[in-house]
Amino acid sequence: MPKRKIVDEGEVIRWFEDGWSYQDMIDEYRRKYGIDTVSSMWGNFRHRRGLDRRIARDDELIPWAVKREHRQLYPVIMLRVEARRRAGLALDEDRAKRLESWRVMLEEQDAVVHYDPDTANGFSYIPREPGDIDIIRKPPMKTTQRRNADERP
Repeated sequence: MPKRKIVDEGEVIRWFEDGWSYQDMIDEYRRKYGIDTVSSMWGNFRHRRGLDRRIARDDELIPWAVKREHRQLYPVIMLRVEARRRAGLALDEDRAKRLESWRVMLEEQDAVVHYDPDTANGFSYIPREPGDIDIIRKPPMKTTQRRNADERP
């Protein structure tokens, strides 16, 4: 049986509660115990122990498989921030202000976010239609490969 990498589970749980990043944990384990770890190990530990996620993956807000070149565009960044807000996760003051401003812009323009991977910009704002019940134009089917990890079996 392989040697367990987690030396002190209580310590690791405290790190999660204190908001340490996976990289912080990797670095501390290497420094303190001389043990090399990877971020997926920490994510699996978090999932097995039922600890809260620090990110919010909401495939209702981002139901598309977003191309790499579109992943850092403002509309999808704001959708991620909105997902954090909806999940009850903390937002820093800057993100909260930007999100509020962005949501006001959508409301004033009576627009929703649309994604078309075959265009150069990928994301666009289009007029809201009667079937639009959220801040995005829902595609006929979800294409995302990145579903909420806490919904896995």
